[in-house]
Amino acid sequence: MTYVLDEIINGKLQSAFAALGLDEKYAAARPSDRPDLSDFQCNGALALAKIEKKNPRAIGEEIAARLREDKDFAKVSVDGPGFLNLTLTDSFLADVADRMAGDERFGCAVVATPKTVVMDYGGPNVAKEMHVGHLRSGVIGESMRRIEKFVGNRPIADVHFGDWGTPIGMILAEVIAADGNLDKMETYDIAEITRFYKQANSRCKEDPAAKETARQITARFQDGDPVYRKAWQHIRRVSVEAVKENYRELGVHFDLWLGESDAHETCFEIKRIAEEKGLLEYSDGAWIIRLDESNKPKPPVILEKSDGGFTYQATDLATIKMRVDDLHADEIIYFVDKRQSLHFEQVFEAAEKLGIAPNVKLLHIGFGTVNGADGKPFKTRDGGVMNLADLIKMSKDKVSESMPAADPANGLTQEYIDHLVEQVAVGAIKFQDLKNNIASGYVFELDDFANFDGKTGPYIQYAIARINSIMRKNKNITPGKVTITNAEERALVLRLSQLNNVVFRAAAELEPSIISDYTYTLAQLFSSFYNASPIMGAAGAEIAASRLTLAKLTRDVLVKLLELLGVEAPEIMLKA
Repeated sequence: MTYVLDEIINGKLQSAFAALGLDEKYAAARPSDRPDLSDFQCNGALALAKIEKKNPRAIGEEIAARLREDKDFAKVSVDGPGFLNLTLTDSFLADVADRMAGDERFGCAVVATPKTVVMDYGGPNVAKEMHVGHLRSGVIGESMRRIEKFVGNRPIADVHFGDWGTPIGMILAEVIAADGNLDKMETYDIAEITRFYKQANSRCKEDPAAKETARQITARFQDGDPVYRKAWQHIRRVSVEAVKENYRELGVHFDLWLGESDAHETCFEIKRIAEEKGLLEYSDGAWIIRLDESNKPKPPVILEKSDGGFTYQATDLATIKMRVDDLHADEIIYFVDKRQSLHFEQVFEAAEKLGIAPNVKLLHIGFGTVNGADGKPFKTRDGGVMNLADLIKMSKDKVSESMPAADPANGLTQEYIDHLVEQVAVGAIKFQDLKNNIASGYVFELDDFANFDGKTGPYIQYAIARINSIMRKNKNITPGKVTITNAEERALVLRLSQLNNVVFRAAAELEPSIISDYTYTLAQLFSSFYNASPIMGAAGAEIAASRLTLAKLTRDVLVKLLELLGVEAPEIMLKA
């Protein structure tokens, strides 16, 4: 018998509904909106009122009468027009906690039919330093990848590297202008290539001739010119290595390091399919696909520009086709700035017209910006875009202020402190991002995000380290069967039992903030539990053993929750 709490309660409801001849699809419970009245609620009676042509409260009373026969319910009542309020017995909740403690998945279910979910996040470009705008895409995408995997789906993460456009031609043109040729290209590291790109970008803005030269070189390297291709391969290689280092520090993983270049050949196929389906139209020197404008004006999708180059839209369509054909995607999810929403509307509609992703769900999860105290996108002091490496360094410096000095004589090495600083600083950055609703922007508060109090990453990490300390102090006690003896224990157990519901809700809504909210509440409840429920001073060995089990279970669940958010949990936390 399953012990996922949601499934157990729903099973009991379904039995009651079936016995009364009621449609079981309405037999679903959820955590109560009024925890002071009940643990769970079911609103099925209201939905059944029209079908059954009966008063919803009368239906609710019939269901309640059936459920009151179940010994696992301490109280079943009907409130208002027909809300069913369900309160579980302490012994039933204690049994759920015992079962969770003995299971490496803590009683969480897995999906019945796993899906292959291709996840597109990151999106860095060659020869450009990663900036704060890349933070949200990587952090959100990584968390959702972990959540999808935990619930039993097959996530495939692709960075979708920007490596094929005009910036390549601009860099090559700038190197040729400086050196006369590309012979020295392979001696340049990422810093020098970035410098060339910045110079080229400024030059092309001011000089139309330079812009045209860059365009011509881009066309030649895309057509396969061996000298330009060799130089491009070096630019791509060093850029990818630099990006990998940034994402390694952030703990962001990708299964595939494909880029726009990998989709180039498939762009020709997209154009062919469009022509075969009668969708391809020549307009103002470009090849386009017109979209439906019955609901609102919508620009056409441009596949090929007048200079013969494929657009980002063409590349994205080609990439969709490859992900369906090669990776057998059931879903493709893009975690990209919400300001790109029109682009994805166009691409998804064009994909449907082309028929390249039949029965495949295409989703764009648009996120808000990371802002400064002025509410505008976060920038450096001189007004430039804050790069990611500097942001991480600022965070580490801030966390370092709260750390003690190294004390090798007592086993506290600088190496350990540096590693702890990295865990806390990166965890603080990621938690601050993931505690916010994805669609909303947020203010990056350097002075607040690394606090050990409040809704922050360090607060959760410290809560885990505190439980680790409790476990060490009580190492002579063997964890035992859970027994609920006070309100704080019950509140903690009830919240723990809702883990499955929380994780699956986060997966369904593609919203990691659901998990960060739950994590913070759970850490708070543990603090209340421990203050009211001492282990060493417990009234008896069995109660002490029970409380140790709850402490360990809470610790393990918190560690798993941070793991789903992509945050590490240090064994010990230090403060100056």
